[in-house]
Amino acid sequence: MAKKSLSKNVFLTGLTSFFTDVSSEMIYPLFQGFVRLILSGARGLLGPVLGVMEGLAESTASLLKVYAGLISDRLGKRKLPAIGGYALSALSKLALLLSGLGWVFVLVYRFFDRVGKGVRGAPRDALIAESIPKESRGRAFGVQRAMDFAGATLGALIAFFLVRLFMDPVSHELTSVPAFITIFIISIIPAFIGVFFLFFIAETAKRAQGGVKGRTFLNLGLKGYDRNLKFYFLSQAVFTLGNSSNQFLLLRTTDLTGDLSLTVLMYIAFNLASTLFSAFFGSLSDRIGRRRLLLAGYALYTVVYAAFGFIARQWWFLLWIFWPVYGLYYALTEGVEKAYVSDLAPAERRATALGFLATVEGVLLLPASLIAGVLYLLFPGAPYLFGGVMSLIAFLILGVAVRGKGTMDVHG
Repeated sequence: MAKKSLSKNVFLTGLTSFFTDVSSEMIYPLFQGFVRLILSGARGLLGPVLGVMEGLAESTASLLKVYAGLISDRLGKRKLPAIGGYALSALSKLALLLSGLGWVFVLVYRFFDRVGKGVRGAPRDALIAESIPKESRGRAFGVQRAMDFAGATLGALIAFFLVRLFMDPVSHELTSVPAFITIFIISIIPAFIGVFFLFFIAETAKRAQGGVKGRTFLNLGLKGYDRNLKFYFLSQAVFTLGNSSNQFLLLRTTDLTGDLSLTVLMYIAFNLASTLFSAFFGSLSDRIGRRRLLLAGYALYTVVYAAFGFIARQWWFLLWIFWPVYGLYYALTEGVEKAYVSDLAPAERRATALGFLATVEGVLLLPASLIAGVLYLLFPGAPYLFGGVMSLIAFLILGVAVRGKGTMDVHG
């Protein structure tokens, strides 16, 4: 396949990610506010409901990724499952039109939106990995994440102006269900624009010529992966147990500031930091190795989550520092961890390994969110302190037990 065609794949999947995230991030920072409104007569249920909603949705998505990766490897197809997954996520937003009847319709949307993400994730990532030389993977995944976060920044910015338009001037909240529904309807448009670009990507030649032969059942065993990859999966398992949904960070921010529009602005600062640095850190990982950047990311996560746990209401303005720092954590890890697994995994099991990483996370995302919901009910700062401790343990595992640096010296 020509180099021009390979570059086109990265560009077009980046455009899809951009418009998909414009759509998603127009509404994601508002969910905790919407659920708070729906549960106005039962505020004690807010944390547990968010925990169930986010945990179930994210776990399902992550568990599906390994099956999608396996099927993609067996069939030798990347393009079709990517289109199907993005299309399902776009269609799922129609459930939000019924969300005025209860938070369960938000759960329906989140569930099928994440199912779509689970279907598309590993095949799309494998397509990107196979579309560029190994020494450029970090840059390609960094560009992909930069497009994600650029779309997320624009989506959150649109959300901010819409919140200001519909916001109650006294409570600084959206107090009208129809106002939320209006924003949900607008968000559907960019979702379908994103799907459009995928029809023009080229299937990667290596997989299109036949894929991997053999039995088609899922092998969740670790045999065939080297020691470094096994310990990296372990570090991710520990980290994920303390990695509650970002909805809890948004909820904490709204609690501390008392202003939904300020929460959205800080979320924009988070996305902007991620956008500006994702491509840079992805390229840097090609030169200095992935592991160093992942360690730096875990360290930042530990600091941010501990800060969210300790900050008092009168010190809420410090969140203007910690939201962008949290964005740096994403820039350091999101694209780099996929490139790292791609480096360490055997070529014939690359998509399956990427999916396995998602499954390790998916198995623990539900208990992680449930733990966060219960801890929030007991003490609002507790979920973030717990997350900081688990991140520190993951940092130690990655720093001590994993020696593969990634890129050209994966066994160094």
